[in-house]
Amino acid sequence: MSVMLGRSMRHIFRSVDTIFTVTITPIAMMLLFVYVFGGAIQTGTDNYVNYLVPGILLIAIASGVSYTAYRLFTDVQKGIIERFRSMPIAPSTMLWGHVLTSMVSNALSVVVIMLVALLMGFRSSAGILSWLAVAGILALFTLALTWVAVIPGLTAKSIDGATAFSYPLIFLPFISSAFVPTKSMPFVVRVFAENQPVTAIVETIRDLLSGQPVSNNIWVALAWCVGILVVAYIFAMRAYTKRV
Repeated sequence: MSVMLGRSMRHIFRSVDTIFTVTITPIAMMLLFVYVFGGAIQTGTDNYVNYLVPGILLIAIASGVSYTAYRLFTDVQKGIIERFRSMPIAPSTMLWGHVLTSMVSNALSVVVIMLVALLMGFRSSAGILSWLAVAGILALFTLALTWVAVIPGLTAKSIDGATAFSYPLIFLPFISSAFVPTKSMPFVVRVFAENQPVTAIVETIRDLLSGQPVSNNIWVALAWCVGILVVAYIFAMRAYTKRV
């Protein structure tokens, strides 16, 4: 496992621009919404960047996992899977190498975004346990989406097909409470926004970072993350078994 992780991490360090690419768009969005649209958006909070940060982090993660699909698709096309198949290693070791690399690289992106948010005025009254809970939810969300990314990485016919899955994931936070409260939305849109996974995750992270008691959203958020993870893992392993 460590060998596969080291192999995938070397690819990251040889192209550090991928980490910056993943962070540039979310940071640009954060700058745009805070300094251009922030004054016109009514969220009931005095500091809009505090309201915005959870959604920006989810967008960054959704964008970052697409590189897992890209790197895995490249390995498939180069015949790397067939080479590893002939070695005395567990069948899923290669996949876990890519998944753990995604966890590390996305964690770095989250740290960069949080540093920029602090420069923009983000402040949190959360204690250490709340910060650990936020880190745990983000890690679980990243793990779930990364296993989703594994599926097109194994089954896509082209690079574009391998990475296209991330576009709906990046767009999903826009139809949630990530940027504005859902009560301002039309009825049909509001119903969808309030019952999709991003809203529950965003609301949970927002409550934790503000030092407020978390609502039942935390259980909804965890259920969504675990459910997506389990389903994606099953389908990814089936796709891998067929591939090898």
